[in-house]
Order: sequence, then C-alpha cells, then structure tokens
Amino acid sequence: MPPSPPVFPQVLVFAASDPTGGAGIQADILTLASLGCHPLTAVTALTVQDTGGVHAVSATPADFLEDQARAVLEDMPVAAFKLGLLGSLENVQRVAEIVADYPDIPLVFDPVLASGRGDPLADEEIIDAMREMLLPQTTLITPNAPEARRLVESDDDAQEPDLDTCARRLIELGAEYALITGTHENTQQVVINTLHGAVGALQHGRWERLPGSYHGSGCTLASAIAACLAGGAGIEEAVRDAQEYTWNSLRHGFRGGMGQFIPDRLFWARSEPDATAERGSD
Repeated sequence: MPPSPPVFPQVLVFAASDPTGGAGIQADILTLASLGCHPLTAVTALTVQDTGGVHAVSATPADFLEDQARAVLEDMPVAAFKLGLLGSLENVQRVAEIVADYPDIPLVFDPVLASGRGDPLADEEIIDAMREMLLPQTTLITPNAPEARRLVESDDDAQEPDLDTCARRLIELGAEYALITGTHENTQQVVINTLHGAVGALQHGRWERLPGSYHGSGCTLASAIAACLAGGAGIEEAVRDAQEYTWNSLRHGFRGGMGQFIPDRLFWARSEPDATAERGSD
C-alpha cells in the first residue's frame, strides 16, 4: 500500500553542520520547521566553529553524502531542494548529479563561499564546478554582493562588476532567478535586496538596516524561500515573504555567545502579535 501524502511539504537540505545552531543545517531545520515544512537533511560536512567564525571543515565523503540523499529521495516526496555549504569539489559534483535526476523540484542555492568573518569555504575549483554544474539547475540563487561578484568575475573586467551585471551573468550561466542581497553594500539606513529574472530586475526589497552582524542570515533567507516555494508560492511571493520572515528573525536575534548575533527563527512564538517589519518592496 503506497504511503499517504505528507501533511507538510518536505524540503531536502544539503548543508554542513554548525555546532552553534546559528548557521548551516541547524539554521535550515529551524527555519523550515518554523515555516510549516518538514526538513530532510543530507549533511555535507562537519565544522568546528563558534559565533566568531569557522575554525575547521571536514567534508562528508561524496559516496556517503549520496547515500544520505538517495535513501531519503527514494522513500519520501520532496517539494524543494535547498543547497548551502557543500564542503568539497567531489560533493558539488555529486549533488549536481543527484538533483539532475529531479528536474521538476525547485532548487534554492545559497552559495556559501566564506564565513561571516571571511574564512574561505570554497576554492576556485569548487566555484568553477558550481558555475558549470549547479547554476544550470538552479531555480533561485541567493548570493550576497561579494559572493555574486566572485561567482561571475572575469579577467576581462576592467573594474568590479555592478550588481545588475552580476545578476545578468548568473542568469546567463543558467540560474532562472537571482536574489542578490545588499547587506555588504554601502547603504547606511537600508539594505536593498533585488530579485532578478531573465527580463531584468523584478523586485526591490528595502529593509531597515539593523545594528550588529548575524550568524546564519543567508541560511535563514534561502531556507525560508525554499519553504515558501514548497508550500506552493510563486517566486516573487516566496522571495517577499521569506525576506519579511528573515528580517524579523534578525530583529529578534540574540547574543548566544561572544561573537555574532543568532537569528531567532521562532520569534513568532515569543513576540507581541502586532510586531511587524518596517519594510517595503516594489
């Protein structure tokens, strides 16, 4: 007798473990569960890190990573994929092979290239493989500005490409949509996140810039978008709703250690019911 359809949308995450719970697969699990999804996981790496930065990364062997994902995919219906830190060139290649077998499942790709304090987490071989093997299968990529520039930089560039150029190149490389976040840009009062498609900019989200820095904000945003897509939202609605959720999780963030703040993905269970984001989009 075939199993009954799941009550909740199920999202499969490929990401690394973060012992602080601030980023990585722990952040993905919290976000997906908070937004009504059941999280499924394929752990790509173990890390040694704290709220200040990453001290060591040990990638999961590619065969074992594939076994994790295939076991779940052959047993449980998946409504969306979310990719985070993949840990090694072999893992990038293997994940690309796995998701290629499921072309109808939307894929949200958070290209984790460095930690919040700048610890490198991907070399040029890994980045090349991302461009060639993952971007053509990506529904939405969610880089911050430095990640976007690093993914598309060219020896022919006379100067650093602007973010519209980065988005156009990401889409030319195969991504269906690109949401480039503006936290690292020099805007004093607001953060501007822009969703791009094949026809250009589709949506500008303007969010009050919060003080401090946050551990796992990118993981939260990408997982929130995957949750919204898994629940049936269209791309623009998913991006808009996920940004609002992420902004509120940052606004209610807490200092769990001595470094960056940790977003509170369960803020809605603890805050006043009328608390709303000061934001806008067009």
